[in-house]
Amino acid sequence: MPHTLLDIQKLTGNDQSVGLIEESLKYSPELEIFPFRTISGTTYKTAVRTELPTTGFRTANEGQASSKSMLDQRMVQTYVFGGNIVVDKAVALADERGAAAFQMMEAMGIAQSAMRNLGKQIFTGTVTDEKGFPGLKQSTPFGQKTTQGDDMVIDATGDEAGKCGSVYAVRWGIQDVHLVGGQGNAFQMGDWREQLVDDSNGNSYDAFVNALTGWIGLQIVNQNSVRRIANLDTAKTLSDSLLADLLQTFPIGYMPDAIFMSRRSRSQLQKSRSVTLFGQGRNRPNQEAIAPLPTEYDGIPIIATDSIADDGNEES
Repeated sequence: MPHTLLDIQKLTGNDQSVGLIEESLKYSPELEIFPFRTISGTTYKTAVRTELPTTGFRTANEGQASSKSMLDQRMVQTYVFGGNIVVDKAVALADERGAAAFQMMEAMGIAQSAMRNLGKQIFTGTVTDEKGFPGLKQSTPFGQKTTQGDDMVIDATGDEAGKCGSVYAVRWGIQDVHLVGGQGNAFQMGDWREQLVDDSNGNSYDAFVNALTGWIGLQIVNQNSVRRIANLDTAKTLSDSLLADLLQTFPIGYMPDAIFMSRRSRSQLQKSRSVTLFGQGRNRPNQEAIAPLPTEYDGIPIIATDSIADDGNEES
């Protein structure tokens, strides 16, 4: 199994930051399974094979032309990510649990916010925050085809304003998709310190301050690593048929490791499935039979996450 964000945090972070990250990951389930690795700096280059060498049969005593792989060098960049924590010293000291408990409550809040925003960045990238890394949406532009001639995006054809969303199929790997931590770690959190800070009117007060900081990037250099179903809305809903169309665009040997979707898309898939399949349907009082909550498609895990929103206009 590849290392995850929490694995790296345990290896490189302090006890406080490890506890904060571990407790906050439940809000962004993709971060519990996305592979994560560190680099010594903040950027690196990686070579991607774009064309295989030529092979074939030949007759005896006949030569063959030499050939080699065609490689493309790609730059992967990490970006500063985190947040500052400012706690009014007087308020913290007045807490009946003590100042340390109040500081921990605020630190937990910044960690939860960080995990939620990082999860959103993975899928929608610069649509979420233009100062961060490009996400899976930017790697699956609408209308673009792979070198094999397959569409990178399956269009569900929904166009309901403010109701469109996507589903992503992702393949892990060093030459596929994984998160990257710059400067040799994931997140760091220092010791609390006292400092004079200014309020919105420029007046100063004594505060406890800290920060959660990391250099985070996302490597997506192989076009066979990600596919997307776009333009799902309340009328054009997710189904096994669309998932079949999605998977057939992956070349043999490149099947995805997980399929990510919103809670709405998972519910749509559940309702679309036959309730009589293998007798797994459930009957509820005064309700029609429903299929089990989807957890996989063709052996590929389905991960529902709130990091994928269903509030867009027609997606491109």
